[in-house]
Amino acid sequence: MNLQELNELDLSSVGDWPGAIKAVLVLIVCALVAAAWYYLDTQDQLASLQKVEQEEQGLRREFEEKQAKAVNLDAYKQQLEEMKESFGAMLRQLPNKAEVADLLVDVSQSGLAAGLEFELFQPQPEEPKEFYAELPIDIVVHGRYHEFGQFISALAALPRIVTIHNIVIEPEKKGRRDKEAANDRLVLKATAKTYRYLDEEAK
Repeated sequence: MNLQELNELDLSSVGDWPGAIKAVLVLIVCALVAAAWYYLDTQDQLASLQKVEQEEQGLRREFEEKQAKAVNLDAYKQQLEEMKESFGAMLRQLPNKAEVADLLVDVSQSGLAAGLEFELFQPQPEEPKEFYAELPIDIVVHGRYHEFGQFISALAALPRIVTIHNIVIEPEKKGRRDKEAANDRLVLKATAKTYRYLDEEAK
């Protein structure tokens, strides 16, 4: 069949067309129907399927995480109990309001026992935090390096929590004592902090 014969085909008498042309026409129509079906329906279904698959993966991950937590639930409970015990032990190391004065005396006595000479021991106003209050104490002490070490060790050994901040160590100025003594003496300036637990009434 040549091009002239194709041009002579009459659309009103498709039934009289040659079999080969009708087969090609059927294939073209089927291809067009399939393409239309894909774009109008299948494409949306594939997009929905992809979305559902992503949701399934997310749910699977969530399930695996929850399953892992469920398997370790007893370990988590034990950890929580240990944390509660540790927290309670830490709270017991925070003095209440009545014990603060005794603690200040302990800090001062620790310095004197180490052989230090206090130039300044000045408690500052409380600084309330979430469930505790900081009690800063500005201190200036004179002594030798190993005496400072003894003082810090004594503070660490106290039954209550005391921390040291903003430490500055300088040589002692000559003239305060005789020159020979001043050569190996130092001045330690720092802020010692202790902490008080704020009970419900104090908040």
